[in-house]
Amino acid sequence: MGPGDLTNAEWERLQPLLPEGGRRGRRWNDHRTTINGVLYRARTGLPWRDLPERFGSWITVYKRHRRWSADGTWQMLLTAIQAGQNAEGRVDWDIAVDSTTVRAHQHAAGASHTTPAASHIEEAKGGRCRDKPGRSGAGRAGGPAGGGGQTGECLGRSRGGFTTKIHLSADGRCRMLSLVLTPGQHGDSPQFRRVLGTIRVPRLGPGRPRTRPDSLTADKAYSSRANRVYLRRRKIRHTIPEPRDQRANRRRRGSAGGRPTGFDAERYKARNVVERAINRLKNFRAVATRYDKRAYIFLGTVTLAALVIWLRT
Repeated sequence: MGPGDLTNAEWERLQPLLPEGGRRGRRWNDHRTTINGVLYRARTGLPWRDLPERFGSWITVYKRHRRWSADGTWQMLLTAIQAGQNAEGRVDWDIAVDSTTVRAHQHAAGASHTTPAASHIEEAKGGRCRDKPGRSGAGRAGGPAGGGGQTGECLGRSRGGFTTKIHLSADGRCRMLSLVLTPGQHGDSPQFRRVLGTIRVPRLGPGRPRTRPDSLTADKAYSSRANRVYLRRRKIRHTIPEPRDQRANRRRRGSAGGRPTGFDAERYKARNVVERAINRLKNFRAVATRYDKRAYIFLGTVTLAALVIWLRT
C-alpha cells in the first residue's frame, strides 16, 4: 500500500458497495488497485499515461474512472457512505453553502461535441452546461448579454481566466453534501436552489431520503428575496447577511420594503465549515486545477475527492 492509497478499513467499507460484473460478463480488474490508481491521479494531477506501473495499465484505470463518472457509480458510493454516517448520527445538519473557482488547464479545452447522456451534464443557460456548435467543446466565452456565457463543458471566462466553478454545500464537519458544476463566470445566487435540491441522503431504514438541513449559513452573495422566500417555504432556518445596497433599498421603500432580515452574527461564524471543505477538496491537485476535458469526468474526480474526505473524516 502506497501513500494516499485506501487503507484496509476504508476498503472494507467500500468493497460491499462496488459493482461485481464487468462489461459483457467479463470480470473487472482488481477494484482496489484500480481505485487507488484513480485516487493517485486525483491527488497528484499527473497525466493518465504517467501512472506508476503498480496500478496496472493506465488505460484500464482511466476507462474505469470515465465509466463510473458517466454511470453515477462514484455518486452512488458517496451517497451510500453519507447514508451510513447519517444512520450513525455522525452528520451535522447545520450546513453552509458557497462556491469556488477552479482554473482550467489548457489540456481541458478541445473536447469534441458528443457527450454521454448523463443527468448531471447541464446546459449553459440557467446554470446548466451543454455542447454548443463550434470548433470544440470549450465553446464561446462571451455569449449573449446577460446570458452568462455559453460553453460546452462547464468552461468559461472569469477574472481567473479559463475556469470552472464548483458550487457546494458542506455539513458541520466540513464534508460535501452536494456538488454542482457551472462555467466559471456564472453567479452563485442562481445556483442556490440547485445546490440545496441536490442534497439527498437516503435512510437505511424506512422513510424518505433526508433533503432538508436543520439550518443554513451563506455569505451575502446569496442574499436575495427569492432565496429567502425559498428557505422560508421549506422551513429552513438561515443566516445570510444583507448587502448594504439591499438594506438601503428596503429602507427607501418604507413599509413596502418589508421587515429587516434577521441576522445572527454568532451563528454566522459557522460558515467557515464550507471554506474548510473547499480547502480539503483542493488538496487534490486534479480538483484544484481542472485537467479533464469532459465536465462529467471532472465531476467524477470531484465526487471521488469528496468520497475520500467522507471516508477519512
